[in-house]
Amino acid sequence: MSKRFGLLGKTLDHSFSPEIHRMLADYEYQLYPVPEEQLAAFLKETDLDGFNVTIPYKQTVLRACDEVSETAQHIGSVNTVIKRNGRLYGYNTDFYGFFHLLGSESHYKKALVLGSGGASKAVQAVLEDSSIPFVVISRTGENNYTNLSLHRDADLIVNATPVGMYPENGEAPINLEDFPNCRRVLDLIYNPLKTALILQAEALGIKAENGLKMLVSQAANAAQLFEHNIYYVNRIEEVTDCLFRQQRNIALIGMPGCGKTTVGEKLAALSGRSLFDCDRELEKKLGMTIPEFFEKFGEAAFRKEETKLLLSLSQKTGIILSCGGGVVCREQNRDALKQNSIIVHLERPIEVLPSNGRPVTLERGLIALAAERMPKYRAWADVSFLNDDASNCAKTIQEALL
Repeated sequence: MSKRFGLLGKTLDHSFSPEIHRMLADYEYQLYPVPEEQLAAFLKETDLDGFNVTIPYKQTVLRACDEVSETAQHIGSVNTVIKRNGRLYGYNTDFYGFFHLLGSESHYKKALVLGSGGASKAVQAVLEDSSIPFVVISRTGENNYTNLSLHRDADLIVNATPVGMYPENGEAPINLEDFPNCRRVLDLIYNPLKTALILQAEALGIKAENGLKMLVSQAANAAQLFEHNIYYVNRIEEVTDCLFRQQRNIALIGMPGCGKTTVGEKLAALSGRSLFDCDRELEKKLGMTIPEFFEKFGEAAFRKEETKLLLSLSQKTGIILSCGGGVVCREQNRDALKQNSIIVHLERPIEVLPSNGRPVTLERGLIALAAERMPKYRAWADVSFLNDDASNCAKTIQEALL
């Protein structure tokens, strides 16, 4: 009889854990969202062979275990449980997850750890083990967000808070400009793939990474405990890359008429991904065509509605997003796209671009519009593809990015 495992937590709607364990191993792994009042009964009655634990139960489960590993005891929380002969054995693989994320680059003079919860405890244990001096920033402790200036010399910043996590995309716990010595940012959040903190780090030229590798690493170490097989920890990089590609959106930008919708449709058919066409979605939301809206309310009102829609759509993961030609008119749209997408610029010769039904193109003319927008498309894009044939272009994108 095959073994059964899962993830115990309170709210698990957006968990990546089942997908990760499916990639890692060949056992059953499901989600077990359990209300607080039913937690004691679950721990007593579960017939699972083992399970992972996420917020807010890591400390409660530690107290319920019959035996706890030295690492879990030191950190003060359990995130992996093995059940043997009716007894619960608790472990903490978050330690190994952050250890893997930190990597061999451990020559830091001072780390700033944002947050003091369970994830922070694992981070602190790894930093202590790596002989990296650190300060913990909490909301009410001696070191808090009102006296951050005392720690301007930090060269490593770790965000162990949920600030900026889906669905509160766009928020950041600190301003990195206040830390001139910072040369690396590790944000334990992995949804969105790039938080506002990571995007700011990239803009400042600071090396930054999200928590996806930590998530996969702790899962691989849990799988090793589940099945006593070291093979799983050898697949951390492979599974992290695969999961990243699965979750990352493909956002198509380019001149009006360059083929974003057509290429998007063909790419969706090839990949099995959902396509969201911003112009079509806007027309459904507005209850009229885009030319009608332009005529009635003007371009400024349209751009405002476009941004509101984009902020919502860009929170999705694993989709294809066909953006309107004027998406680059608002700089804030760039960060909205960057958080979960690789931005793909579709290029097509100006002389073959159509203008019918495109109010901005008709008003300004293709040459003037291209002169205004092409530098922005190229600046925003992570990669560009020539669309001389929609089918070939879609296939090329699929092979390169998916």
